[in-house]
Amino acid sequence: MLVAILVNGLLYGGTYALLAVGFSLVFGVAKIVNMSHTGFYMVGAYLVFIASSMMGLPLLLSGLLAVIISALLGLISYKLCFDRIKEQGTAVMIVSVGLALLFQELLLLLFGGSYKGISHFVPGFVTMSGYQISYQSLLAIGVSAISLTAVWLLLSKTMLGIAIRAVAEDREAASLMGFNVSRIGMIIMGISVVLAAVASSVAAPVFTINPLMWLHPLVIVLAAVILGGLGSIKGSVAGALILGFTESMVTLLVPKGGYLGGAVSLSIMIVILMIRPEGLFGVVFEEERL
Repeated sequence: MLVAILVNGLLYGGTYALLAVGFSLVFGVAKIVNMSHTGFYMVGAYLVFIASSMMGLPLLLSGLLAVIISALLGLISYKLCFDRIKEQGTAVMIVSVGLALLFQELLLLLFGGSYKGISHFVPGFVTMSGYQISYQSLLAIGVSAISLTAVWLLLSKTMLGIAIRAVAEDREAASLMGFNVSRIGMIIMGISVVLAAVASSVAAPVFTINPLMWLHPLVIVLAAVILGGLGSIKGSVAGALILGFTESMVTLLVPKGGYLGGAVSLSIMIVILMIRPEGLFGVVFEEERL
């Protein structure tokens, strides 16, 4: 049972962490509360399904195409929907929800409301302490860890990372220093959608996909970002892992826990915020973000 909790906790937590980091990047840099973020996660999963199950392409190629097409869709959405109104926070939230609902309704129209399955990239299982662990789950955990490490290296070791952190700290000062703030915002949107598509590409074969699959991750991602501290990347990862392991334990240890995982996770968020309102890694000053 301990192995099952550990593996599922890392699987859930890693998937949520990729989504939470992408959401936090867009919020911290572009100042956009992108409620459609998990909609791109859903679109990525369906693109893998279309390419592999309907077009017969190899799974690896399907996943790569899903990431590329999702990134392009994210950039187009940013340019057409968000860039023009990014200074109007309420309008951005409404438009982003509308965009996610548009994705949902289009997928319902094309594929119906039934659940779909995607073949595992790496078939087979390994048995540990009497518990069968799919190689696909291990692949998803590994890809999540590599992707999060890549984001950390990007932000801390590259010139682009310096530009991103400069814009996050002070948009006006960064603009005066010669940084193209609008372009940085578009780049961040692309990175966030790539993270969402990577998460869906490797995690969707473990789960099933459906046109409502964006809702539960959105609630958990919002909880993780708030729990970790708005704008904090390490906080988003920490919050996602906490909620992922919580969901894993509740699902496996509590009778009918599959219906309670989200509720318990949100309850933990509420308790922690009552003790520490700014979140685990919350910031007091804007320059502390990222």
